[in-house]
Amino acid sequence: MGSHSKGQFEFMFCWSMKLKVRGYNEAPTLDPQHLEHVITSSEPNLDYSSDPGSIWIQQILCLIYFERHRNRTENIRAINRVRFLEYSDHNVNFSEMPSPRLISSHIPYYLAPKGLKKKKAKILYIYRNPKDVMVSHFHFSNWLYRLKNTENIQHFMEKFLDGEVWGSYWFNHIRGWYEHKDDFNILFMSYEDLKKDLRSSVLKISSFLEKELSEEDVDSVVRQATFQNMKSDPLADYDDFIKNKFGARKDEGTYLHKGTIGNWKHHLTVEQKERFDKIFQKNMRDFPLKFIWDIHED
Repeated sequence: MGSHSKGQFEFMFCWSMKLKVRGYNEAPTLDPQHLEHVITSSEPNLDYSSDPGSIWIQQILCLIYFERHRNRTENIRAINRVRFLEYSDHNVNFSEMPSPRLISSHIPYYLAPKGLKKKKAKILYIYRNPKDVMVSHFHFSNWLYRLKNTENIQHFMEKFLDGEVWGSYWFNHIRGWYEHKDDFNILFMSYEDLKKDLRSSVLKISSFLEKELSEEDVDSVVRQATFQNMKSDPLADYDDFIKNKFGARKDEGTYLHKGTIGNWKHHLTVEQKERFDKIFQKNMRDFPLKFIWDIHED
């Protein structure tokens, strides 16, 4: 699929990487044998995440993989168990990470390490309806000093639909990964399905990862991975990291916002919704993955 012509980023979280490609740092070169499991989130504009989806799945995977995380006998936060592929804030040597190596990323498919095509690594791609993605990023950008704030949702929506936000064009990102899905060992899951049936989602993820859990373990993962419980869990908390690294405009803001399905309804006018729908249909009319726009949808 062709790349979008717009979307160069005004600011990029980069400490040592040199290359900037439509809002991303250059992905490091990794030996394929070190890429046992890579987690890729669909919200390319929401790294270190304005959207709860990528952080939520990180916590779920920590609970699935690490017994001591699950039974609370090891005080290691999810942010220190799951590293971001394209950012070098911790100077991580991926080849020295102990197995299983859990890696999070928001990069488009064309920047993915070539070793992923050997299909040894498992990719879990979490996608969310783009209206809620946009609203989530709107709040996040207005919370952090190091992202350019936007006065109103109308202005931000135009930037989002033009790919002029952090991470560039949402439509190209998800289509790119899906249209090249046969090149990877990848599972697509929607954020909304996680919200509506967490237990079934945990079982599906565990099956994909070939990670057997007892019924007791599944119960524990589901209990600790509910969105509300995660918001109060210090092992899943990113607030102090975000505030210390990037600075917050408002002390009362939180890294994890509402995380609800259909929050866009409280922000978009009828006219804005219709404009968004028109562009969505233009870009996604033949796209097979299902999007859930409201909590009451089946």
